[in-house]
Amino acid sequence: MKILTVGINHKTSSIESREKFFLTSMERELLLSAFKNDPSVIAAIILSTCNRCEIYASVDDDYQPHEILKKLFSLKHQPQTHELQKLFYVLEGQEAVVHLLRVACGLDSLILGEKQILGQIKEAVLLSRQNAMMDKTFNILTNVVLETAKKARRETHIDFGGSSVSWASVCMAQNILGTLQDKTVLILGSGKMGRLAVEQLINKGVKKIYIMNRTIEKAEELAKHSGGIAVPFWEMKEILPQVDVCICSASCTHYLIDRDLVENTVRARDRKKLVCIDISVPRNIDPQVAEVNGVCLVTVDDLDRVVQDNVQKRLSAAQQVEEIILNKVREFYQVMDKIRLVEEKNTLIYSPPLVGGVRGGGNKK
Repeated sequence: MKILTVGINHKTSSIESREKFFLTSMERELLLSAFKNDPSVIAAIILSTCNRCEIYASVDDDYQPHEILKKLFSLKHQPQTHELQKLFYVLEGQEAVVHLLRVACGLDSLILGEKQILGQIKEAVLLSRQNAMMDKTFNILTNVVLETAKKARRETHIDFGGSSVSWASVCMAQNILGTLQDKTVLILGSGKMGRLAVEQLINKGVKKIYIMNRTIEKAEELAKHSGGIAVPFWEMKEILPQVDVCICSASCTHYLIDRDLVENTVRARDRKKLVCIDISVPRNIDPQVAEVNGVCLVTVDDLDRVVQDNVQKRLSAAQQVEEIILNKVREFYQVMDKIRLVEEKNTLIYSPPLVGGVRGGGNKK
C-alpha cells in the first residue's frame, strides 16, 4: 500500500486552468464513487478549493497516478492532453504526507497562513467518511493533520495580520480606493467567504453593505446579523451603479456579471471607479469586465500582493511550522510502524497451522 497525491494548484496553473477542474460537492461524490469501484484504491480524500484540486489516495503498490487523472479528466469532460496533464503534480509516500500537512497549515496557500483551508480539509474528510472511502491509515493521518494545523496556529505567527481570501479581498479594495469608510459594497454570495468578507467590511467601517444570494432567505439571515441590506438577484442592474466595490463569492457555474452590465453600470455612475473582486472558482465575473474604462477587476490570483506588509513575520513563522510538520510526520510513521508490527505478530499467532503443505482447514489423516 502507498499514499499518492495528484493535484493542480495556484503554483502550477492559472485560474483559467484551475477552474476547469473545480469539483462541486456532487462531482466529488461521483469521483469518490469511481474510486470506490476501483479495487486498487483503498481510500481517497478530494480537496477542491479556489486554489487547488487535489486527490489524496491510499492505493495498491502497483497503482499508477495516471489512473487517477483518467477518472478526473473523464468526470470534467476534459481531453487528457499533454498540456493539461503537465499542470498536475504527483507526490508519493512521505512527500504526499508532508504536502498534506503543509496545505493544512497554510504553507501552500496563495495567502500564506490561510485559515480557511483547514475547514475545507475537514469537509473533504467528512465527505470521504460518508462515502466509505476512509481506511485506518487515512483516519490516523487526518487526525495528525488536524493536530498539526492547530499546533502551528497556536504556537506560531503563521496567520499574523489576517489570513483568508476574504480578508485579502477587502484589503485589496481598501488599497485601491484608499479607504472604505465612506463606501458602499455589494457582496454576491452569503456562504462562508461572503460572511467573512462582511465581517472584514464591518471592521473597516463601510457605509453600506448590500448582500445578494440565490436564496434570498440566506441573504436576509446574513443581513440581519451584520446590519446589511438583503437584495434579490433580479435587482442587480439597479444596485450595481450604487456601489463602489463588488465582491463576488458565489458558487455558480456561469458569469453573474458580464461586460454589458458593467458598461451600463459605469455610464450610470458618471465613470466613477468601480472595483470588482472575484474570489469565486469557477469565476463568476466575466474577465472582459477588466477592459471597461473605470473598472478595476481583481481575481483570486491577484490577492497575494496584499500580504507583503506581513510577509516577513509569516516567513519566520513558516520555518517553525516546517519543523512542527517534520516532527508530526515522524510521529505518524512511528505509529504506522507499530500498527504494522502488531498486525504481523497477530497474523503469526492466529494463522492456522500448515497441514499437508498448505495453511489451515484440512482434516487429519
